[in-house]
Amino acid sequence: MSSRLGTMLGMPGLGSTANMRGLSGPILIIMILGMMILPLPAFILDLLFTFNIALSVMVLLVSLYTQKPLDFSAFPSVLLFSTLLRLSLNVASTRIVLMEGHTGPDAAGKVIESFGHFLVGGNYAVGIVVFVILVIINFMVITKGAGRIAEVSARFTLDAMPGKQMAIDADLNAGLINETDARKRRIAVAQEAEFYGSMDGASKFVRGDAVAGLLILVINIVGGLIIGVVQHDMAVGAAATNYTLLTIGDGLVGQIPALVISTAAGVIVSRVATEEDVGTQITGQLFDNPKVLAITGGIIGGMGLIPGMPHFAFLLLGGGLIFLARRITQKAVAKAAAAAAPKPLLEAPVSADSAEASWDDVQLVDPLGLEIGYRLIPLVDASQEGELLKRIKGIRKKFAQEIGFLAPVVHIRDNLELRPNAYRIALNGVEVGVGDAFPGQWLAINPGQVSGPLQGSPTRDPAFGLPAVWIDIGMREQAQLLGYTVVDAGTVVATHLNHVVTSHAAELLSRQEVQQLLDRIGRDAPKLIEDLVPKVISLTSLQKVLQALLDEGVPIRDMRTILDVLAEHAPKINDPYELTALTRLALGRAITQQVAPGTTEMSVMGLDPMLERVLSQALANGSQGGLEPGLAATLLQQTQQAIEHQQNQGFPPVLLVQHGLRALLARFLRRSMPQLKVLSYAEVPDTRTVRVTTTIGGQI
Repeated sequence: MSSRLGTMLGMPGLGSTANMRGLSGPILIIMILGMMILPLPAFILDLLFTFNIALSVMVLLVSLYTQKPLDFSAFPSVLLFSTLLRLSLNVASTRIVLMEGHTGPDAAGKVIESFGHFLVGGNYAVGIVVFVILVIINFMVITKGAGRIAEVSARFTLDAMPGKQMAIDADLNAGLINETDARKRRIAVAQEAEFYGSMDGASKFVRGDAVAGLLILVINIVGGLIIGVVQHDMAVGAAATNYTLLTIGDGLVGQIPALVISTAAGVIVSRVATEEDVGTQITGQLFDNPKVLAITGGIIGGMGLIPGMPHFAFLLLGGGLIFLARRITQKAVAKAAAAAAPKPLLEAPVSADSAEASWDDVQLVDPLGLEIGYRLIPLVDASQEGELLKRIKGIRKKFAQEIGFLAPVVHIRDNLELRPNAYRIALNGVEVGVGDAFPGQWLAINPGQVSGPLQGSPTRDPAFGLPAVWIDIGMREQAQLLGYTVVDAGTVVATHLNHVVTSHAAELLSRQEVQQLLDRIGRDAPKLIEDLVPKVISLTSLQKVLQALLDEGVPIRDMRTILDVLAEHAPKINDPYELTALTRLALGRAITQQVAPGTTEMSVMGLDPMLERVLSQALANGSQGGLEPGLAATLLQQTQQAIEHQQNQGFPPVLLVQHGLRALLARFLRRSMPQLKVLSYAEVPDTRTVRVTTTIGGQI
């Protein structure tokens, strides 16, 4: 029946592993409450003490083998439950010690007896001293230090959250990650802050446990003396020996696991997140420098030669360190020699020099290419975990989703003529972007609202020209706290490439891409494509219309609307620019939404009525290509001033003009002011309210 019910619920059965894990928490709580309320036999108490020791060792090992603190995000809860488990064991053992302590040292089980006799030699005075020392180590050293680290980490993590969120948004906008990855990274940032906050509070459990251990020790000794002397008529010395040894054994069997758990907490909060566990990280960094080992070995060996010192121990350790340093040096020399050895060249065909030229020797120009210096090769080398290839794939995917067609494949090659850290972006073999990137460093970009300067190499963001600084990796959090947007070298190159691809979308739309786009639409609407291309409009004319839209930053995702407009007007109109203007009218709602998101009031720039009449007359006289030089210069100057005024007010630079003037002004202003969007009144939906905040042409 339970199996059928589990199948109906989509589970393998009520006894599955997932269900058992879900029940582990309630079972542990019931067990803790049961130990506090119900009397337990000595055998069960031995099993539970052994389980407590095993749990503490397991927690310590898990903390040692985690690579990031969030890999053990359940640690604060584990710390709480382990503390409750120890306290409940103390209650259960106290009950049996006070009730059966007069019978002998094994009254509370073999575990407590072993800790009371073997570890302290049956001397309760030594046991008390050892117990107090363990409590002091746990309370004053490990727990206090771990709590302080967790407190500081929580504060700095909370302070760095805005910068980390901005970095995630920057990667999302650049197309380096998708919405799912961005959501995961935001959750990870929030979990990191919650984890350190929880660790700060969880450390108070251990401190309270240490204080409770001291109080329980005193209470058990005093209570045992009273019970042994008064109720069981024992001699004071015998009662003190029995109950004190049992109490010391009970305290040690609880404090040693508590010390292990506290050490695990210190390991978790004090480590730096890397791709290595703590053991590998410590040994790799501590024993990696042969100079340090050799000098340390010489000092220890020299101390061993001093009369009166334990010569064997000092000389043995010093000689071992010197031997280890020598072995590391020999391995480094051998590795460097192997790397510098000449590698065999690929054998060329014997007849290569005498072979006739063929069409295979013709090297076609790549539509989109990225050339890099030799120091940037690790960014595109998959064997060295280079992330740039994955980010370029993300750029092409984001471009296809937002612009409406698939950009050509980016061909990457190294170029020894470039500077070691330089890269070059080429479009059809022509350079369209250059920059520098420094692997191992971070670029801190000033978005305009930073609270202080940074030490580093000043530069400018190659994509948008913002002031920036190349900084070391250790200054990343400081830069984020000051308000900088911090990105790594691969992100710098990817963002620049994304900007170039987006701004040159029209040039990337060749006839091949247009035909592939038609084939894609033809799978869903074959009749539309069959009746339109090439019967009504040629493939070349369609390409010109789409390129004209892309030139003005209009995506071509809504190909159904574009093709419907062309099917209606192309039989009567052959001019691609007129067809583009009609297509923009049909796409007006999407264009307006792109430049002014939302449904609220639009704050735009407008033309002075006198200037509009002058421009209309110039257009009526056939001035399609340009304007009178004096008028053009003044128009450019006043438009630039209007854009600055618009941006200072926090509004997008949008110029709203009459429909007949839009194409002329868009072509004239686009080259010198690419950020300006020129719309016509006819393109703005009737549902949007327009407010003109700046007027151009009042001084013309």
